[in-house]
Amino acid sequence: MQKRYAAILMFSAGVLSAPVGAVDTYSIDLRHTHPSYEIDHFGWSVQRGRFDNVTGTIVLDRAARTGSVDVRIEVSSVSTGVSKLDEHLKSEDFFNAAKYPTIDFKASKIAFNGDAPSSVPGEMTMLGVTKPVTLNITRFTCGQHPMLKKEVCGAEASATIKRSDFGMTKYVPALGDEVKLLINVEALKQ
Repeated sequence: MQKRYAAILMFSAGVLSAPVGAVDTYSIDLRHTHPSYEIDHFGWSVQRGRFDNVTGTIVLDRAARTGSVDVRIEVSSVSTGVSKLDEHLKSEDFFNAAKYPTIDFKASKIAFNGDAPSSVPGEMTMLGVTKPVTLNITRFTCGQHPMLKKEVCGAEASATIKRSDFGMTKYVPALGDEVKLLINVEALKQ
């Protein structure tokens, strides 16, 4: 009888001491996630484009104030609103979608400021070149989705890269080398 109570107490202690909901995994919502970019166009204007096909997961460990990110962007989903420009961007002059069909971003940690993520130091792979890139989070919020009845988290993040660092050198420096990345993301808890 004492062995039975001891076993129950040990089981209860183990259950009660386990972190409850400490690590949450979220899947990127394709309908509400469209990374975009801004680039100086020969000094005349700032041109913008976005990518319409993004997949990936975000893991948040709020108790430990960290997490991870694994995101894949399909290059062929680049969209500027001008179909001929989209085709040129997919060519060997720029993204070379036939040879390098994805842009990947991976991070094994997330930096927090208090209870909210503040930056994501990771690595971006584009045109077969991997470089460190830190996404700075300017907005982050989570809550219950009113229609899906699931928790959803949303964020706004940004970073600036040099496209030449990844081997994209066509028209540099006349067409800007610095590219501002603007990332809006919504992700559903699994």
